[in-house]
Amino acid sequence: MTHIDNSRRQFLHYAAASALAASLPGFSWAEDREMRQTPNPAFNADVEIALTAQAADVSIRPGPQTHVFKYQGKLLKGPPETVKVLPGYLGPILNFQHGQKVRIFFYNELPEPCVTHWHGMHVPQIMDGHPMYAILKGEQYIYEFEVKNPAGTNWYHSHTHELTATQVYQGLAGLITISDEHEQKLDLPSGEYDIPLIIQDRSFTSSNQFRYMLGMHQRMTGFMGDTLLINGQENGIIPVKTRAYRIRVLNGSNARIYKLGWNDGTPMTAIATDGGLLQRPETFPYIMLAPAERVELWVDFSGREVGSELILQSLPYQGSAHRGMGGGMGRMGMMAGVGQNETLSIARFHIAEHVGESPKLPAELVAMRRLTLKDCTDSDKVVPIAIGMRHMGFQLNGRTFDMLNYQAAEKIPVNTIQRIRIFHENRGMGRGMGGGMGGMGMMMSQPHPIHLHGQQFQILSRRQPNRDDGYDSVKEGFITSGWKDTVLVMPGEEVEIIKPFNEYTGLFLYHCHNLEHEDMGMMRNFFVS
Repeated sequence: MTHIDNSRRQFLHYAAASALAASLPGFSWAEDREMRQTPNPAFNADVEIALTAQAADVSIRPGPQTHVFKYQGKLLKGPPETVKVLPGYLGPILNFQHGQKVRIFFYNELPEPCVTHWHGMHVPQIMDGHPMYAILKGEQYIYEFEVKNPAGTNWYHSHTHELTATQVYQGLAGLITISDEHEQKLDLPSGEYDIPLIIQDRSFTSSNQFRYMLGMHQRMTGFMGDTLLINGQENGIIPVKTRAYRIRVLNGSNARIYKLGWNDGTPMTAIATDGGLLQRPETFPYIMLAPAERVELWVDFSGREVGSELILQSLPYQGSAHRGMGGGMGRMGMMAGVGQNETLSIARFHIAEHVGESPKLPAELVAMRRLTLKDCTDSDKVVPIAIGMRHMGFQLNGRTFDMLNYQAAEKIPVNTIQRIRIFHENRGMGRGMGGGMGGMGMMMSQPHPIHLHGQQFQILSRRQPNRDDGYDSVKEGFITSGWKDTVLVMPGEEVEIIKPFNEYTGLFLYHCHNLEHEDMGMMRNFFVS
């Protein structure tokens, strides 16, 4: 894989950040970092895991092994099902229970800094994987947190400043599942009938090594590979029986957006989103899934013939007048334009065995309180997230990432519920905090999956003032109910969300989860105090 040695620049960057942290109110960066080298004796862990980021050579497809970065996991304490190792290059699936106290000994054996983010988890700042806490080769960082999320599907991945895209691309990612007593009462499909489906796109050299090269086009649209992998392996053929399954889908790609649909036109039944189970099952003709988003599908193979197949595809879509959503790849373009003009086969479910019994889809899943503007601490206040672009680089609220910096509008009182508006600066919501984008911004406007760290949020509204055929090709695939941590904002679209900022203070990131955009600085801090 093409790789640039950033070690010295990264070391100087973190040294400067540590000096700045000492001057900020409420921060003790050096003390926090030192504390994380040894376990907290007052934290009585139910689960202990050793997790090491290291280089490895693995078999992904026929031929030579592929050199990757990989999370190796080992269970030290806790139920034996807590750590499930997958073939391929991805980290183990971590299976947690609500209320468990988890301690993870994270070791960095990579030749560059690394930090791990527990994506979707409600944890304190020092446990969240903020890049200020990146550790160098040979160092250890101890994460200790209580699992406060309800049942659902989250994930973990590298979150190293300016190296997130390359480190995740090389393999530093893994799935997290959480169970609780409410979910267990539903008797949803479990065991072999609960299937993880981590979708990633990669490109390979002739010797089976990951190809990752960024020209200007890839920086603008994000890197998109020419080969789809499922759970870290090629050729996703999954044998199933004639009964119902729970399929946990994660878009683990750096930039590619999927329009999920079945090859025979069967509607898709969603039972959960990023933040856990929905109040009740919902049916869609297709589901849009941006990088970092998750959806849990109820798929019933009952009545299908043994030997037949049901294929999960990414269907054609336009998305906008700007071609960047489809992500043409120039001379690397075996998949040039896919996700826009072509249909991609993601996974083939092969009906291998007939069985007589199958669980029924529950009419109700979990009780859920729908937040409204009346729940906001100040319903007249709107926190902006303005998507902008200057000097061929994307920004949020007029600025790029600065490790510990925040603006006045990014300071949030703790234990409040905030109304947040995400919009493109060149659209009807005005110039935002950093001015308009002009003609260049209109030309380069493209979709952005916006991820907010900390607690999950709910979507209040989506508004597209100037609908066109492109937006019409995706509009029926957005799940607007349930809890979320990532939302896809289409070109010209305005999305309002409502988000609690409870319990924990400190710096919590918000950023584009197109990882190339993130590494270019499309990331900012909320300072919760």
